[in-house]
Amino acid sequence: MSEAGLTSPFPEPEAPKPTVRSRATLLKRLADVVCLPSSRINAFERSMTADLLVEMLRDANVVEREKVARRLATLSEAPGVLARLLLRDELPVARALLMEAERLSDSDLISCVNFAGMEHRRLIAHRRGVSEVVADALIERAEPPVIEVLLRNDLVKLSHQGVENIVAITRDAQHLIPLLLRRPELRPSHAYVMFWWSDAEARRTILQRFAVSREILQDAVGDVFSMASAEGWQDPLSRKALQFIERRQRNRAAIDKSPYQSLDEAVAAAEAGITRELAEEISYLSGVKPMTGAKIFTDLGGEPLAILCKATGLPRPCVRQLWRGLRRQEVDRAGVTDAGLERVLTVYDTVAVDRAQTVLRYWNWSLTSALTPALLKAIREGDEAAVDEYSAPQRAAMLALSRDFDR
Repeated sequence: MSEAGLTSPFPEPEAPKPTVRSRATLLKRLADVVCLPSSRINAFERSMTADLLVEMLRDANVVEREKVARRLATLSEAPGVLARLLLRDELPVARALLMEAERLSDSDLISCVNFAGMEHRRLIAHRRGVSEVVADALIERAEPPVIEVLLRNDLVKLSHQGVENIVAITRDAQHLIPLLLRRPELRPSHAYVMFWWSDAEARRTILQRFAVSREILQDAVGDVFSMASAEGWQDPLSRKALQFIERRQRNRAAIDKSPYQSLDEAVAAAEAGITRELAEEISYLSGVKPMTGAKIFTDLGGEPLAILCKATGLPRPCVRQLWRGLRRQEVDRAGVTDAGLERVLTVYDTVAVDRAQTVLRYWNWSLTSALTPALLKAIREGDEAAVDEYSAPQRAAMLALSRDFDR
């Protein structure tokens, strides 16, 4: 339009569009300048060139952006603004950097984790030497395909919190359990909680690897028991720790209050049918809390029954008595011992008493030592965001019991 508001009879000529060759050449030259060694370009010149390159790349096509990404993948340290732009780009563009660039900052990778797609995150999980903070960011997305790649990467570093978060994820992604069991970062505290939703093979691995002896602890603190006894067991912290370490499993004090003369007699009575009251009585006599006993008796696999019997010194037939009391199948149609019962009996035969006690006591400690009103509320509401407020046994209880509270 002219100043008088009339249409000009001679339209202004359009600016000539750059040819494919000139644009491609310019992008390549700018990328070459960014990649110059520090001896030939200073930080400000590199930054200025990177800014110009970013502006061009915003309107460039995928092929052009991919070429620039491949060029920058050889750079020891790409400018942050350029790296973040390309890492969050479409997969063909980002792949060049994620797979070939050896040095990308944790900040740039976390930006990619937060703003790109799942395939980008899988490529990050494949990278060599993924740091703990980047791994934590990947794990927080709770994507099993990404976590699977992360667990298969032997060069990744997993934090304690990261492992704990993966343990929680395995409840709904049980195919991750065998991979997690291979990781050196996995601790008994993680494995004993994960036991409750693991299959038979994973449970066998957990018992073989983490059912450790407490002999060293017992030798180290043997004289402390007499000290604590002389003080009347007045310190609750030391009392709890010593209860975990001591050799005796059965609760002798509970016998005086029990209608049964011994744990063996209570188990014999349970053969006719385990009631809630009888389950609680067996729990008390076994030196565990009713919450732990409930978890053991309601477990579908049955292996915890073997752990309970072995840890408390009950003979092998007691496993069958409890199995029968729970109304579980003992023989199949061919009259052969049921596979489930046979598996449980095998656990009883292969685990040592001291190691069974370690497992049982850890369950009791982790499932009952911190069931505060706040924790129960968190379990019911699924408030995993508050998990940092709790101690290790509290977090274990949250993971193991959340399903029991209809989460």
